[in-house]
Amino acid sequence: MSILSGKNILLGISGGIAAYKTATLVRLFIKSGANVKVVMTPSAKDFITPLTLSTLSKNPVFSSFTNEEDENAVWNNHVDLGLWADIFLIAPATANTLSKMANGVCDNLLLATYLSAKCPVYFAPAMDLDMYKHESTRRSFKVLKSFGNIIIPATSGELASGLVGEGRMAEPENIVAFIEDDILGKLPLRGKKILITAGPTYEAIDPVRFIGNHSSGKMGFEIAKAAANFGAEVILISGPTHEKVNHNLIDVIPVMSAQDMFEAAHKYFNDVDVAILSAAVADFRPKEVASQKIKKTSNTLILELEKTKDILASLGAIKKQQYLVGFALETNNEVENAKDKLKRKNLNLIVLNSLNDKGAGFKSDTNKVTFIDDEETITSFELKSKAEVAKDLLNKIISVIHA
Repeated sequence: MSILSGKNILLGISGGIAAYKTATLVRLFIKSGANVKVVMTPSAKDFITPLTLSTLSKNPVFSSFTNEEDENAVWNNHVDLGLWADIFLIAPATANTLSKMANGVCDNLLLATYLSAKCPVYFAPAMDLDMYKHESTRRSFKVLKSFGNIIIPATSGELASGLVGEGRMAEPENIVAFIEDDILGKLPLRGKKILITAGPTYEAIDPVRFIGNHSSGKMGFEIAKAAANFGAEVILISGPTHEKVNHNLIDVIPVMSAQDMFEAAHKYFNDVDVAILSAAVADFRPKEVASQKIKKTSNTLILELEKTKDILASLGAIKKQQYLVGFALETNNEVENAKDKLKRKNLNLIVLNSLNDKGAGFKSDTNKVTFIDDEETITSFELKSKAEVAKDLLNKIISVIHA
């Protein structure tokens, strides 16, 4: 999954021959999982039709303040468009449009939307060689960059005039890659590697039956998605679960038993910056596993159980620079039990939740948690979605590792 997935991208198209490339650009954004709307200058429609772009974007295309064919139409609100966008890309950005942007000229819907936008603005210049080199164009670049706008540099190649040189708009694939890299480079966990465990473990009784628990893995998967969206490279070790994730920064390592999870966690732990162990690991397993299905020959079955290896404690015993986070699901004397676990297992932070809180715990889409750090600072939260809890946890970790 691209970092652009779920983002609202507003594409502004001005009147240059490179506008024909925007059909591919829209398609690439849609393929990345983004939502796309298009606003065009009137002259841009000479180079590519709104019908093409609306078909590809699955949204109406805007090019004027009102629908000129319907005198009763509601005006196209440039402020709403600017506020809707998470990213505003102007491509192609002609010399004319760039000059107007730099000088605050507002004579079409695209420019009015630009002046209303609150999101990051990228622009991809496209013009002939002499225009690109002209001092007025260079001045426009400088002014726009001083506004915080981000230039996607033009490339060299054959131009519409027949000249060969700088001024060719970057190719659509390169524009998408540029924006993705720029976003990732600014994310607070870029360059960090995070290990996360999720889900239950299944401890075999025989080839058919197992000892397990009701963990769905939802919390761990939401933490993994939040960490990746903050730019981290994520190793997600997951027990059996129906949860799915598709993100190019998340590597899912499927495991079955507590021993499998123990071995996987130790395999990757030395190379990570942060480890978040949210899995509900079985505390006990059958001492002997039957090689064949156990038959119902009596009314009772006695199983001898033995302790599984404590993954969290074992990592706490060997941690060096890693920031180690554990989870505590308690039913009584919650805070004191969590504090005890924090110290015994040499953690930096423990996330406490209680089965006594309605909406918290296994299988639910919500959770109610309390953070306790190694200085015993306690931070409690109201009931939230697990996605929001994941963001709160990552923000807490970011505040510590960047302190």
